[in-house]
Amino acid sequence: MLIDIHGHCLKNKDLPYRRGDEPFVWPELLLNMHKEIGIDHGVLLPVIGPENTSVTQTVDEVLDIARESGGHFIPFMNLDPRMMFNSPTADLSFIIEHYKAKGCKGIGELTINMPFTDPRCLNLFAAAEKNELPVTIHIATQEGGTYGLIDKLGLTDLEIVLQKFPNLKILGHSQAFWSHMSSDVNAANWGGYPTGPVARPGRIAELMRKYDNLLGDFSAGSGLNSLTRDPSFAYEFIDEFQDRLFYGTDLCQPKNRNSSIFFGLRDFLKNGLEEKKISQAAYEKITHLNAERLLGL
Repeated sequence: MLIDIHGHCLKNKDLPYRRGDEPFVWPELLLNMHKEIGIDHGVLLPVIGPENTSVTQTVDEVLDIARESGGHFIPFMNLDPRMMFNSPTADLSFIIEHYKAKGCKGIGELTINMPFTDPRCLNLFAAAEKNELPVTIHIATQEGGTYGLIDKLGLTDLEIVLQKFPNLKILGHSQAFWSHMSSDVNAANWGGYPTGPVARPGRIAELMRKYDNLLGDFSAGSGLNSLTRDPSFAYEFIDEFQDRLFYGTDLCQPKNRNSSIFFGLRDFLKNGLEEKKISQAAYEKITHLNAERLLGL
């Protein structure tokens, strides 16, 4: 079984992602893509942030898509920390409780281009922890010209959040997150896809050893690159943290069918299992059992 921890789709097929580009993937196409890969269920993360898309989406649309899929899609909710009057004391639990009751299993993908430790973001993390829902984060290297929660080289602000909210499960994702797999990450490459052998111990491993509320979302090119750049290290990493790692794709557009993220992670894990580099237990945890446990499926 495969459960995709990270996906998006919009009903709107008219507006392109960017001028001259394709639209976002739509529900019927994403379902077909999942069938081709062999994905049994997929999490849908509402696209609400203006920083990274031409189209915004309501949580209610994601709930509709999930209902219409006959149980294939698993809905998350998404919140902007400036909701409810842009206050660091806003009652965001009011919104979270509403959509949790409707079936949402988590929050994210948080792509708001604000600092991790902005009081409004901390307020959102507190509400998520209170309501016992995991949060998927996208980390950015800067303010402006990009999207995602802003951190510093070394992920010092992520660590502050992990310390402050020990019961909040955080799914780490994005180039700025997975580039820290290696300890030689630097200002020139932490927003991209570093190549070559991983220098140990690596900041991600350090954080995961210190904070059991940090989880790894292997979706997109960033997650796949973190493994394929140094397979021998990847197999050790998978063995050590097998209870907190998750299969994902981050399929966003039709052209992703021709990209490495389509079959890449599935095949990396499958080949590792066949070559006995990954245990059967670790394989099953990453591909579906961890998601079942985290989301209460």
